[in-house]
Amino acid sequence: MGRDIQAIKISGEDRRKYRDKVRVSLDVFARMLRERQFDDDPSTVGQEIELNLVDDRGMPSMQNADVLDAIADPAWATEVGQFNLEINVPPRLLDGDSLATLEAELRADLNAADAKARGVGSHLVMIGILPTLDENHVDEGSMSANERYKVLNEQIFASRGEDMRIAIDGPEQLLTHTDSITPEAACTSVQLHTQVSPDAFANYWNAAQAIAGVQVALAANSPFLFGRQLWHETRITLFEQATDTRPDELKEQGVRPRVWFGERWITSVFDLFEENLRYFPALLPICEDEDPQAVLDQGAVPKLAEMSLHNGTVYRWNRPVYDTAGAAPHLRVENRVLPAGPSIADIVANAAFYYGLVRSLAQAQRPIWTQLSFTTAAENLHEAARHGLDAQLYWPGVGDTPVAELVLRRLLPLAREGLSDWGVDTACVDRLLGIIEQRCLNGQTGAAWQIATVAEITRHSGTDRPEALRRMTQRYIEHMHTNEPAHTWPVGG
Repeated sequence: MGRDIQAIKISGEDRRKYRDKVRVSLDVFARMLRERQFDDDPSTVGQEIELNLVDDRGMPSMQNADVLDAIADPAWATEVGQFNLEINVPPRLLDGDSLATLEAELRADLNAADAKARGVGSHLVMIGILPTLDENHVDEGSMSANERYKVLNEQIFASRGEDMRIAIDGPEQLLTHTDSITPEAACTSVQLHTQVSPDAFANYWNAAQAIAGVQVALAANSPFLFGRQLWHETRITLFEQATDTRPDELKEQGVRPRVWFGERWITSVFDLFEENLRYFPALLPICEDEDPQAVLDQGAVPKLAEMSLHNGTVYRWNRPVYDTAGAAPHLRVENRVLPAGPSIADIVANAAFYYGLVRSLAQAQRPIWTQLSFTTAAENLHEAARHGLDAQLYWPGVGDTPVAELVLRRLLPLAREGLSDWGVDTACVDRLLGIIEQRCLNGQTGAAWQIATVAEITRHSGTDRPEALRRMTQRYIEHMHTNEPAHTWPVGG
C-alpha cells in the first residue's frame, strides 16, 4: 500500500499502459473470486499505528530519518511528514487473550522505540493531530525523503492545477492555502485490518461503513489544528481536503474525491476495485513486469501490483486490501477512521469495540445496512467528527440519539457478543469494553480532555494559545505513558 518508488517522469503512454494493466488485473481478480482461490480464515487481525515526533518542549521534531535509524526495526516506517512514523503490528488470531497480549506487546515496542528516539532528541506521541503543529511545520520542505511522497505530491497538484484550499469551521475557523500535500501529515491514525473471506467481505465492509460515525465519536482525539479549536476529530475533514485532486470546477461536475466514504452499499469486494478503475485516474502509473493472466494460468498467485497500487491511492475510510502474503491470497477490510491515541489501553479498547461490533453486525440475520441509508451513514461520520461524544447520530429503530446512549444501550452488547464469537476471553472483553462504557458515562474522550485542559491552563495562567497548547501536549504525553485510559485523566493536570 505504501511501497517505495523511484523518481519518475510520467508520460501519457505510461498512463495508458497502466490503465490497461489495471483492467487486466481486475479481470484476473474476478476470475480468482469465481474460482474461490482465497484464504477463508476469518480470524486474523492486524494494526498500523501512526505517531508524531516531538522535542523536549512538545514541539514538532523533524527527525524521522534519525529516529528510524536508531530504532532499526523493519516494522517501523516513514510517513508523509518528517515528524511522523508508523509501526506495522504483526497479524494475529483474534481469540483467547490475544488482545491483552497485543496491548502488552505494543507498550513494550513503543516504550523501546521511544527510548531510542530520546537518544536522538525526540519523543513519540500518539495523537490524532499534534496540537503544537503550525502552518510553517507542514510545507514541502518538511516532507519525508521517501520518493513516493514527492511523486504523489507532484501528481496531485498536477491534477488540481492550483493551490489547495483548506477551510474548516467549528468553535473557531481556519482558512488557509497550501502548495503541497504535507498538511496530510498532520493526520495520524490507527488502522485496523480484518481478514475476511470473499463471501463475507461485503457484509464486513458494509458493517464497518455503518459504524464509522460511532467509532469516530467514541475515539475523537483531534480538536486543534494550527492553533485553532475546530472539530473534535478535525482529522476527518483535514484529510479529505488535503488530498483532494479536484479543482472547484470538477467538484461541481460531481467528480468523486480521492478521500472517499463511497456512495453505496456493496454486494462484493469486486465492486470497490471496479469503482477505483472507473472513477479515479492513476496518480502513480507504474507498471511491473508480471503478466497476471499467465501467472494464474501457471497455477501461481499473481501480485496484481498495479491494481493494489491504484487502490492505495484511493483513500477510502474502509479500504479493501488484496494481499499475497501466506500460503494463499487473502482479503482484508482496512478500517481507517480512528485517530491515534490517547493511550495504548484506549487504542486496544477501540479495536476491541470495532472487531466485536463489526462481526456481530456482519453476521446479523437482518443486516443493519438494509435499514440505514448510505447517505445517512456518511452524515453520521461527519456529525461525529464535528461533535465527538456530543454528537446525535441516526440509528435504525431509535432515530436520532446521543451517541453515548446508543453505544451503552444498543452497541456495547453487540460488541460483547461479537467478541465472544471471535473466542476472546471474557475477562479481556470486560476490561476493554469497560473502558468504552466508562468513556461514554463520563463523556471524556481525548478531544474533550484536550479542549478542557487548554481552557484550564489558559484560565489559570493567562498564557496565550500556543503556549497553552504546548503545555497541554506535554501533560498529554505524561498521561499517555501511564497507559491509563483518557477518561480517567484529570483535566488541567
